Amino acid sequence: MREMDVVGVRAQMPNNEPIVLLREVGGHRMIPIWIGWNEANAIAEALEGLRPPRPLTHDLMVDTLAGLGHTLKEVHITELEGGTFYAVLLVDGVEISARPSDAIALALRCQAPVYCAEDVLEAAGFEEEEEAEEEVEKFREFLDHVSADDFSDEGEEGDEGQQPPDGGDADGGEDADDDGPA
Repeated sequence: MREMDVVGVRAQMPNNEPIVLLREVGGHRMIPIWIGWNEANAIAEALEGLRPPRPLTHDLMVDTLAGLGHTLKEVHITELEGGTFYAVLLVDGVEISARPSDAIALALRCQAPVYCAEDVLEAAGFEEEEEAEEEVEKFREFLDHVSADDFSDEGEEGDEGQQPPDGGDADGGEDADDDGPA
């Protein structure tokens, strides 16, 4: 397992599909994971340190874990199968299956580390080059000026059934925001 930093979320052109971008800690490999707009908003809010006046789903889960005396220790992105990423939450030694987008949103709220299996990183990752580093810096600058509200209106309804940019089925028959193709 390799520890990953959450670089941020953005809309991938030309289809305006949201992705979360992860970078290997101490390395140069990156992984883009296609996600839904709601999850993009949840991740963006967590990166900005925003907490809504009333708890949304990820905030509720964090509050529930804390209220029951449990702790999210780590998030592991474990598999990539048919263009779909899989993850688990490690809560007090118990593995709980989760979509990577939800797992990342929770990890950011709990300040838990995110890890990626080496085989997933090899299959879906790409090597960050100097040009890519400049792009990441532009992306970080973009993140400094974007608000979570910028992601809230896009795709609120009707996301199901959208195809990822490569035209494949992102989820093997489930929700379109199921952390599909790399």
